[in-house]
Amino acid sequence: MLQRFARSSGLQRLCSGLLGSQDTVAQKSTSVVLPSCQGQGLTCLADWWVGFLHLRHNSTNAGLKVYKPTTPGLRGRIVTTREDLWAGRPYRPLTMGLRKSGGRNNQGRTTVWHRGGGSKRLYRFIDFSRRHEGEVGTVERLEYDPNRTARIALVKYPEGSAAGVKNGFTYVLAPQGVKPGDSITSGPTSAIHPGNTLPLSAMPIGQQIHNVELRPGKGGQMARSAGTSATLIARGADGYATVRLPSGEQRRVLAACRATVGALSNPQHKNRKLGKAGAARWSGRRPTTRGMAMNPVDHPHGGGRGKRKGRISQTPWGKPTKGYKTRKSRNPTDVFIHLSRHAAKKAR
Repeated sequence: MLQRFARSSGLQRLCSGLLGSQDTVAQKSTSVVLPSCQGQGLTCLADWWVGFLHLRHNSTNAGLKVYKPTTPGLRGRIVTTREDLWAGRPYRPLTMGLRKSGGRNNQGRTTVWHRGGGSKRLYRFIDFSRRHEGEVGTVERLEYDPNRTARIALVKYPEGSAAGVKNGFTYVLAPQGVKPGDSITSGPTSAIHPGNTLPLSAMPIGQQIHNVELRPGKGGQMARSAGTSATLIARGADGYATVRLPSGEQRRVLAACRATVGALSNPQHKNRKLGKAGAARWSGRRPTTRGMAMNPVDHPHGGGRGKRKGRISQTPWGKPTKGYKTRKSRNPTDVFIHLSRHAAKKAR
């Protein structure tokens, strides 16, 4: 039966269709080349399938992992892939154990609701200041960090490096395009290359940056989450540079402040789907009860017949939740905001 199928016209039409799809793909992308069929029948199909598997294995990873729907929890689960990350434990001298607070302050009062539980974590000490002037560090490996959404890189510096380095090693935020074996430097004379840290005065206008300082020497505080980057859009003679943040806000920062070149790694983090409630519990987030499901004594939205709120959306303490401004009217940092994120959103 197999030999009869190999000699059938249906298999020949299938091979012809595969060859046609090869031509179509080749027209769309010059970098994708599927193998040509050297034989006839099953030989043609086998050659094409082996080449397709090779192409699929060597193709660019989209950064997402989709699970087979073997259980209801995995049916919609999509996570970011970790194939290119270090599979072992972190560098121990740069870690510290974390104690969970459960959302309580030092008096035992709940200040952040819906927090508790979650998997155990080790905190990784990250070098946000990057004060290794003129020293060339080598990226040893890329690692997963449970305390942040971006990936981190273990960097090795030569012996006798500045403070903050444990036995010549330190952790830094890993930007896109950095891989093990690459070299990174810090200082005003460093090249404009992903992973290098320079003052804003030494960067070209329009450069994508991350880990931006607000005060010289304090360490980066802005644009530190996965896939994000800020943009240097202007630099004035008064010693200030204007940086456009991911929210759209344009903020004036001292030109002596430092930032790192490039956008941060793990840009697909925003497209992940937990798939089940247990995945949220792993990260320490507890269930949230809607106010409309409570009694009137417990929440302003509670009570009533049916699904009736009866008032504007409020917190359990009566504060409006939609459109209510919570920023101080005379905030000392207002002088540094060139364009607020709200005004930037209206201007789009």
